[in-house]
Amino acid sequence: MTTTSDAELALLERYYDAAPRTSARAEDFGPLTLFVREGAGWPFYARPTLGHAGPVSVADVDKVRARQRELGTPEAFEWVDEVSPGLRAAVESSGLAVHAHPLMVLAPDAPAPRPHPQVRVLDADDPLLHAALVVPHLAFAAPGTAVGSVGPAELAAEVTARAGDGRAPQVAERIRAGATAVAAAVLDGLPLCSGMHNPVGPVTEIVGVGTVPAARRRGLGEAVTSALVTDARARGASTVFLSAGDDAVARIYGRLGFVRVGTALIAEA
Repeated sequence: MTTTSDAELALLERYYDAAPRTSARAEDFGPLTLFVREGAGWPFYARPTLGHAGPVSVADVDKVRARQRELGTPEAFEWVDEVSPGLRAAVESSGLAVHAHPLMVLAPDAPAPRPHPQVRVLDADDPLLHAALVVPHLAFAAPGTAVGSVGPAELAAEVTARAGDGRAPQVAERIRAGATAVAAAVLDGLPLCSGMHNPVGPVTEIVGVGTVPAARRRGLGEAVTSALVTDARARGASTVFLSAGDDAVARIYGRLGFVRVGTALIAEA
């Protein structure tokens, strides 16, 4: 069930505009804003300019895509369908594929989640921080919830391959600044599931929760999300939200007290 509040969606829109600015520069394209990451990490995207209420044309989308190609960044857009309902047609007409994801907010009366013995929030100096940040690369390369063959051996190899990517020092600084929290499920000395949340004032988004395929169907994603919820509440967050991969994943988040409020759309070349 979707319960949509205009005030709630407006709050999320302000977060969506503010959060990337902590580690990216914003380039103005009128009805669209392109966020360009500065430093290591997942690349950002373009999204509707905060407060823009008019139409977005195919030409507007094409201009941003040309700039993304010039920068060597992915041609990607993200937005909330209920807030910018006309954007999908323009993006698809420009030639991008659009994927829909349930947008969910934690209910204020959701019960406190139970801790998991193998899940912890990592501090900035945790020796497993780098490995925890590598986990999503393997998890999202094989999307879904099906158990796969990629496991600890492949993770260890990927950790070594990405040893100098600069991501861990950057995230460590964000952890020290209170701008990011990372949680991981650690089994036999390796984080097999991880995720993070990024608070901006009283709002935070849980992102990047992924499990190495060989470790799926053990409840680790739910446990990591629970740890992030607990951490967010301890920091004083009054709004905790996320985008689920699909309806099946949304049902898992629903068990933790997340309620669907809309549809997050992601477009990629």
